[in-house]
Amino acid sequence: MTTPTALGIDEARTRLHKLTVIDVRTPGEFAGGHLPGALNIPLDRIRRALPDIRHAAARRDVLVVCASGARSGNACRILAENGVGAATLSGGTAAWAAGGNELSRPEGTARATWGMERQVRVTAGTLVLLGLLLGLLVHPAFQLVSAAIAGGLVLSALTGTCGMAAVLARLPHNRPRAADLGATLEVLRGR
Repeated sequence: MTTPTALGIDEARTRLHKLTVIDVRTPGEFAGGHLPGALNIPLDRIRRALPDIRHAAARRDVLVVCASGARSGNACRILAENGVGAATLSGGTAAWAAGGNELSRPEGTARATWGMERQVRVTAGTLVLLGLLLGLLVHPAFQLVSAAIAGGLVLSALTGTCGMAAVLARLPHNRPRAADLGATLEVLRGR
């Protein structure tokens, strides 16, 4: 593979037509806007798609994107461990859009799902407030819920992974339908 481990926005824009772009965000996030021509294979489905990604990588360089670059970095590590070279987009789709570049949306998309980071923030905040409220009104032991969430956030920052995001990604609005993933893999096989 000829691409470096990270592509800047300008380089990605000029090479976009020569790349196989894989967006590893949830289907809901993908529907909210993605790089033109990107294929949606959520991070938790990357291993299942390895044969098809390997096939595509033999023909074109692979660019993996997410919202900010964290999940795409994880996906690139998984791909590298399995002999598939890929680059990540520096700053993700957020940087792409901030640079004034076009975002595509699937036809017939009624509304977009919140980004995973936003889903984690609202869930963590709600659980912290609930733990504090129940600790005041019911029993002080409920404050341990708030402490557990705080510990999880610290662990997430230190490790670059997020258990809450992994759980939230399994919710129905964040999951691809089997037919959607199958169709995406079929397109990938043709590249």
